[in-house]
Amino acid sequence: MNKKKLGLTSKIFIGMILGILFGLLLSKVPSGYLKDTILLGGILKILGSGFITAIKMLVVPLVFISLVCGASAMSDIKKLGRIGVKTLGFYLCTTALAVTIALIIAKVVNPGVGIDMSNIVTSDPTIGEKQSLVDIILAMIPSNPIASLASGEMLQIIVFAILTGVAISIIGEKGQPVKALFESFNEVCMKMVSIVMLIAPYGVFALISNTFATIGFSAMWSLAKYMFVVLFALLIQGTVVYSGLLKLFSGLKLKPFYKKYAKVAAVTFSTSSSNASLPVTIEAMEEIGVHNSVASFTLPLGATINMDGTAIMQGAACIFISQIYGIDLGISQLLTIVLTATLASIGTAGVPGVGMITLSMVLTSVGLPLEGIGIIMGIDRILDMCRTTINVMGDCACTLVVSKQENELDLDKYYSEKELAK
Repeated sequence: MNKKKLGLTSKIFIGMILGILFGLLLSKVPSGYLKDTILLGGILKILGSGFITAIKMLVVPLVFISLVCGASAMSDIKKLGRIGVKTLGFYLCTTALAVTIALIIAKVVNPGVGIDMSNIVTSDPTIGEKQSLVDIILAMIPSNPIASLASGEMLQIIVFAILTGVAISIIGEKGQPVKALFESFNEVCMKMVSIVMLIAPYGVFALISNTFATIGFSAMWSLAKYMFVVLFALLIQGTVVYSGLLKLFSGLKLKPFYKKYAKVAAVTFSTSSSNASLPVTIEAMEEIGVHNSVASFTLPLGATINMDGTAIMQGAACIFISQIYGIDLGISQLLTIVLTATLASIGTAGVPGVGMITLSMVLTSVGLPLEGIGIIMGIDRILDMCRTTINVMGDCACTLVVSKQENELDLDKYYSEKELAK
């Protein structure tokens, strides 16, 4: 009988649990050559720092290439006109709103207050000087895109990537060879992500061990508060925000939507993938009365660029990591997080785990230590399942709003006989 192999998620979770136990055990060991040099300064540092460095290696090429591919695939916007503008506007606004909600809740809850990891930062994190909104917007335009890529200036990379993708789309047939090349590069990048993630369980074990060996059990309470912030923000986004937008822009009753979405949620929650659930999502929206011409455009586009749940995680994680490292974020840095997380959602692939890569981009944009990723990575799978469900719910809400406004929604299908009888 063949034994079932453990999946990556299970291995990461096991690595987290073993890291907690080993770290707590190590915290009771007196300082000495074995603990400080061999374990903390040697084996654990190589595994943990090596994993973080491998993530850093992928950030710039992954974000740039993914964004070029996403932007170059938006040629349908010209054909669909108003639908394209409304869809893009809805997605970008809800993503910006999502990360703002997460930042507000995190600032109220203060999930990282109570533990201090500033003494184990491997490098001095730098926060940019206070900038006005005008300066932030102007700083997004790269004067030298090659230098921006080399130095990891993420907002500038995002702008240049989108411009490149749009230009490829506009020139049409002549741009197809370049588009195909970037799509091939994108496949290579995604495979590299998969390869790096193979060492994630060992990296998480080392980072978590180091954390608990240094600060002990107090990290558990902060992790619990971080999870609460993310889940509460996701709940607000999925109920208050989407319900309000559906009512405001379509006037539809909410019960049929949430009842039908339960079928989609079962797939998104189990797969943690917007792309994997796409066939079920399109089928559910057509069953509820959305015309195929709308659903076949808004839902695939949403699976590519609409990542409200991921943006919530990134906002909460930035506050959490800044607090555990004792770094104050000003208004300009918070605004940079909103802008970066919103724009990063365009380049976030709809597959499990890539949110951690784009989180490193958001952290880099405000100078926060990437080592903080290792602390939250062990519990991220649970949150990933929840935020993917919210990501796709936003796609469906947008699809209903657009189809209703464009008279492409069959109200007889939307309201079942039972609903109409009420």
